[in-house]
Amino acid sequence: MQIGTKIKRLRLKNGLTQEELGERTDLSKGFISQLERDLNSPSIETLFSLLEVLGTSPKEFFDDSDEDKKVVFMPDEHIIHTDESLGYEIDWLITTSNKKEMEPVYLTLAEKGQFKQFEPSLAETFIYVLEGKVRLVLGSQEHIAKAGDSIYYEASDHHQLINAYSGKSEMIIVTTQSYL
Repeated sequence: MQIGTKIKRLRLKNGLTQEELGERTDLSKGFISQLERDLNSPSIETLFSLLEVLGTSPKEFFDDSDEDKKVVFMPDEHIIHTDESLGYEIDWLITTSNKKEMEPVYLTLAEKGQFKQFEPSLAETFIYVLEGKVRLVLGSQEHIAKAGDSIYYEASDHHQLINAYSGKSEMIIVTTQSYL
């Protein structure tokens, strides 16, 4: 295991520079750089301080389970939820997406169906419409996309997807984690 590589990955994931991580842990930028290049090793106390700032526990940091390294996910591993009252079915395509930077889902909206309304967040969303037509309500604006169209937006306002087609609409949605 390369401790430095994992520290760098966590630092970048948290949007910190080496200097910012150093300031939050009372370490120099040069020391952080040496750690990340595996030219130096932290003491246990320093490592625990780094992990606390980086938002992880020693157990999570040293866990090299195969689940995080999984690359191919089979259809029988998907998690599917159906909400008949709102008229949608969501299929989580990656079982560990809640631990990842992105969350890909397959969403089906029944005729007159709508996906739940979301609160503003720091997330970004990409949608590819496979079939039908959808209406995106983003704050006070509305946007229509049909099969073959792509949608991309920052979720900094209330937002909701509504089926705008006289049949079902299907789409692939990829959302980044918001880390609020």
